[in-house]
Amino acid sequence: MINPLRSEAEAFRFLIASIAYFGAIVVAAVAGGKWAGLAVFIVLSAVVLGWWLRARREERPPQTAPRPHAAGERRILVVANETVGGHTLRSMILEKSLDVREEVLVVTPALNSPLKHWVSDEDEARAAAQERLDASLAKLAGAGVQARGEVGDGDPLQAMEDALRTFGADEIIISTHPEGRSNWLERGVVEKARERFAVPITHVVVDLEREREDVRN
Repeated sequence: MINPLRSEAEAFRFLIASIAYFGAIVVAAVAGGKWAGLAVFIVLSAVVLGWWLRARREERPPQTAPRPHAAGERRILVVANETVGGHTLRSMILEKSLDVREEVLVVTPALNSPLKHWVSDEDEARAAAQERLDASLAKLAGAGVQARGEVGDGDPLQAMEDALRTFGADEIIISTHPEGRSNWLERGVVEKARERFAVPITHVVVDLEREREDVRN
């Protein structure tokens, strides 16, 4: 089952809002009787429904920035977190870069716990993401791919949207752990990205455990 909420932080805010919502109904029912509780329930439900419908109507898939292409140029947006340094991902980027002058932007979302996100404590998550990103860029450079990178929003979909506003990508590569070990796959990030962005999307599965086994062997 796919979680309709787009991030852990959004799920945490939903939980807090739900507690406040039902708390207000209970307080109204205790103080003014069941009819007062019912009235508060109807009013709050109408407000929440109206807000949700307006938010969905206003949500539009962002388009890539209209930039002219030079002959043989290809712009690739890579979105990966823990798998950003995986050999499988590097091989895919190299394959996409064959016979073209590539421009690669690697975005690593700064994943954080809902509580730390709620209190705006993201320094540790951003530092860890930057460390993984720097290591990946160094490996790409060693393989002959000149790429630049940035740490993005903790929500991978928001990180993609932010990057597309300034980077006119021809293609997005999303790298995840295998099914069963990937939070992004459980949340349907790849499917939602394909629905949301008017850019071809390639999904790469990186099994870091198997890659480590191969290195030891």
